[in-house]
Amino acid sequence: MRTREEALAYGLSFPNTYQEAPFHDENWQLVRVKGSKRAFLWTYELEGRMQLNVKVSPEWRDLWRQAYEAVIPGYHQNKEHWNTIILDDTIPDNEVKRMIAESYDLVTDSPTKRIYEAVKRIPAGYVATYGQVAEMAGNKKMSRAVGNALHKNPDPDNIPCFRVVNSKGELAGAFAFGGEDVQAKLLRADGVEVIDGKVDLKKYGI
Repeated sequence: MRTREEALAYGLSFPNTYQEAPFHDENWQLVRVKGSKRAFLWTYELEGRMQLNVKVSPEWRDLWRQAYEAVIPGYHQNKEHWNTIILDDTIPDNEVKRMIAESYDLVTDSPTKRIYEAVKRIPAGYVATYGQVAEMAGNKKMSRAVGNALHKNPDPDNIPCFRVVNSKGELAGAFAFGGEDVQAKLLRADGVEVIDGKVDLKKYGI
């Protein structure tokens, strides 16, 4: 990867992204995430070389810098959390793409996203409590946030929120799934026994 166009095209291949030149300077072209408007890819030319700024997690920051001379502390950004990639053809394309992808993942991370990913990990034939999902998502104190996120589930076919019950094994109210007994029907089809609106957590809990 040697050109701005290649880098921007790859950045824009991620969901819900858009390109912007925020400084009224065409040299600075950013790729942001819609909604949050957070940038995960900065592209600019400096001293005749095309460069990219990408966000990086602390555990990978120094490893990338040690692996490639063309990866340096972030130019004009927080050097604890950003790296600069100099596109001088010394870094394999797949590694440049990996760093951009990691930056995108870091910028788009949110409690809601982590909650949905946790729910996806509940196996068929089992249930998890709101507290368990909160803990799987990285913060056992956000049970209320789990309920809010599941109520707004954007993809019920792939995020099986019907597998989440309260700490007593009780099912959610009818409003949560669009009708009376809908959650119970989904659980039974999943192989989970539901008796009087309740699931035996000792038998079916993860």
